[in-house]
Amino acid sequence: MNILELIGRDSELFKVDIEKNEKELANIIGFSSFLVIGGAGSIGSAVVKEIFKRNPKKLHVVDISENNLAELVRDIRSSLGYIDGEFKTYTIDVGSVEYDALIKADGKYDYVLNLSALKHVRSEKDPFTLMRMIEVNILNTEKTLIQSIENGVKKYFCVSTDKATNPVNMMGASKRIMELFLMRRSLEIPVSTARFANVAFSDGSLLYSFNKRLEKQQPIVAPKDVKRYFVTPKESGELCLMSTIFGENRDIFFPKLSDKLHLITFAEIAIKYLKMKGYDPYICESEEEARKLVKTLPKKGKWPCLFTISDTTGEKDFEEFYTNDNIIDWDRFEGIGIIKNKPIYEKEKLNYFIKRVEEMKKKLEWSKREIVELFEYMLPEFYHLEKGKYLDDKM
Repeated sequence: MNILELIGRDSELFKVDIEKNEKELANIIGFSSFLVIGGAGSIGSAVVKEIFKRNPKKLHVVDISENNLAELVRDIRSSLGYIDGEFKTYTIDVGSVEYDALIKADGKYDYVLNLSALKHVRSEKDPFTLMRMIEVNILNTEKTLIQSIENGVKKYFCVSTDKATNPVNMMGASKRIMELFLMRRSLEIPVSTARFANVAFSDGSLLYSFNKRLEKQQPIVAPKDVKRYFVTPKESGELCLMSTIFGENRDIFFPKLSDKLHLITFAEIAIKYLKMKGYDPYICESEEEARKLVKTLPKKGKWPCLFTISDTTGEKDFEEFYTNDNIIDWDRFEGIGIIKNKPIYEKEKLNYFIKRVEEMKKKLEWSKREIVELFEYMLPEFYHLEKGKYLDDKM
């Protein structure tokens, strides 16, 4: 399937910038060593492939998913082959003692890229998954930052999200808090990050689920009032790599909005997707109707769809990469904008955040309300709207 055609584009966002800087990219990567954390997910694997194809001196990949790591290696060997340098993968949790032992044994890297994240809005439905989100998105970032400083790493990159801009959900707020921890450590190590929109067909995404629904002969469901920007997996990898190699300290890279990158609803994507698969969408009025008709309609060249109004906690009806208060460099790259940051953070708040989370974990008891209040303390601009309904409550 042509992903660019599906998301309404005929060219790649960063093609010009990559081509202009290819020689320097290849030269820097060829003489450098890399650690990619969370490197077998959709974005992580895209970054790994961008690094691998430029023949790095050393490339280590850590991910908690054994299956995804196996597929990453198969994919690389089948498409790119081999490199002169060292390529190794490790199926370990970045928060584990095994990871600490790896860093002690072989922690000498020029670049550390942290792509691990709990990225779904649906993860904020319960207090236990929320604590896991804090662990992965914030505490593990702080941990790997400190380790990078101790080991003399040249540059630390951590992926953020457009949802960190004026956050309305806990996932976006967790990434915004993560950015504040990055700002503090930026006084000890150069850091950069990237914000981008939905990665088309990334693991667990709605577009990814379209493939699963057809595979399993199930209806397609999508919100009709939520608009999103979409980038391809390859573009997500390119943006992260550009930020890693060329980002100055505290830079946040993001894709420029243009005729190439525009908002599109999930319902529009679903209709185009089905037509590309050879089906006409049939709009249903209820889940029951959609589940019933999927048994007969596909044989007639039609596919049942349910397009709903978004009514779940944490959904933002539009996306943005920066605020009016941000200082933006629009000129350095053709397709990339850069938010320029000063190391603004409140040390007392960051220390309190760590202390409060440790207290909750030690007691093995905390509520969602306590975590929400802690987030609101950290981010006065954050307003969490609780609707009492979550994505897991819908088809």
